[in-house]
Amino acid sequence: MENNLFTNAHILAWLQYFSDQADVDLERVKILDITRKNKNLIPTVESHRSTLVFTEAGHPDIFYRMFNAGLGECTVIYNEGSEPSGPIKQNKVYDMMDRGINASAGMLILNPNARSTFRFGMSNQSFAYGSVRYVGAEIRAVLLSKMQIDVQKNICVISGESIAVEAANLAAEGTVIAVEYNKHDRKTLEDNVSQFGLNNVAIVDHVDAETFKDLPVPDVTMLVASASMEQEMACLLKLNPNMEFVIYTLDFGVAASMSDLCKKMGIIDVEIIQIAVSHLNHKHNFETQPAPWIISGKANGEG
Repeated sequence: MENNLFTNAHILAWLQYFSDQADVDLERVKILDITRKNKNLIPTVESHRSTLVFTEAGHPDIFYRMFNAGLGECTVIYNEGSEPSGPIKQNKVYDMMDRGINASAGMLILNPNARSTFRFGMSNQSFAYGSVRYVGAEIRAVLLSKMQIDVQKNICVISGESIAVEAANLAAEGTVIAVEYNKHDRKTLEDNVSQFGLNNVAIVDHVDAETFKDLPVPDVTMLVASASMEQEMACLLKLNPNMEFVIYTLDFGVAASMSDLCKKMGIIDVEIIQIAVSHLNHKHNFETQPAPWIISGKANGEG
């Protein structure tokens, strides 16, 4: 069993402390222990009005990251030290950007602008600049919808950097395995993982049984069609014979051949759609983005 820095007794003591010191409805507080694996602070605070965060000492840029993610107006209620006792303090995140965490402790973060729904299709301006040419936000929203993400789902994303980042925000209690063959793309993905404060992304450089042996088995795989696609799918089906697949391609020939390939690999309920998006520019002309085909289906477990 995982050794936890914060036990149930610690959590109850901090809840009692904040109940006595702050005017907060504890029934609505989300408890988040970021000393554990796969726990993401920023998306949790974004989606909850009250979050009781437990963290170890360190994290020198934790509040800067929150500010950079648009959470500067959130209120942090905390004390100095490791025990739930003594005077309580209260500051906005934007006033705390130059400090880290000085002790293992709890802090209460209030976000009056919290959203209660999933946000599909983040703006491309939100992502780190680098070697990656990101898919349009509208296309990404469709891909994520086809992946049917929930908070505990384990996901594999092959050559889909922004998909991996957004999926990790949505599957907050699962793991995203991001496969990037190109070292420059891996660096860009690492920058995004750091920028969004994600702790549930495992970045690997290829697909095979050895690479995946110590990682959670994916429930769904999103991949960009390539010459190695069939080998990737075969390997993943050995890990999970009931794997769900979502495949992206701009190649009509690949899209047309996917029904036969899926049948060969035991993938059923195959759906192939094409998405076209146009944007009105400043000259009042429509600019059409590349129109990909998106293929989705689920293996029948009999392969």
